[in-house]
Amino acid sequence: MIAVIDYQAGNAPSVMHAIRRLGHAAILARRPEDLAKATRIILPGVGSAKATMDSLKAMDITDPLENAVMRKTVPFLGICVGMQILFNHSEEGNARCLGWLGGRVVKFDASRVRVPQMGWNQVRFSRDALGTGLEGYFYFVNSYHARPDDESDIWGVADYGGSFAAAARRGNIFATQFHVEKSGEAGLALLDAFLSRAGGVAPC
Repeated sequence: MIAVIDYQAGNAPSVMHAIRRLGHAAILARRPEDLAKATRIILPGVGSAKATMDSLKAMDITDPLENAVMRKTVPFLGICVGMQILFNHSEEGNARCLGWLGGRVVKFDASRVRVPQMGWNQVRFSRDALGTGLEGYFYFVNSYHARPDDESDIWGVADYGGSFAAAARRGNIFATQFHVEKSGEAGLALLDAFLSRAGGVAPC
């Protein structure tokens, strides 16, 4: 079962539409028990890291989510803010985040680039974690970006006033700063690969 976490600041309907377009079935997870039988979990995100963390806590879903991902190793995909909150801390709202990956989230330097970054940018993947030969341009809307402590957690990079982590990966955890659901065929290919291949178990 594919579970898409539906919280106040998220864009779960857009992700659900992309999943259905690919021919997969999914549910919107709004309660802790919705994660109990999940074989894939997706955390989409728009807005701020602090608002996202506050929403997840209000849903009482942070502990069940951590249990599913960190203990049961259910394949997980974080999108945009869903990637940023995987790290220890975000400058946005001075937010304490999930801390599944070491590092922090910082704002782009507005003296060097336009903030937010809005539009298409090329992502270069450091390793083919999903067996798809991923490459191409993906759609970004972000003012902040992650700085992982461990460079091996960086899955893909893009350039915006300098190189930054556009995607992260560790074990069963996948994350993209860009919006896979808004990134055309390249984004759909990545999403389909995650739903079909991540963890080596087909979703039901």
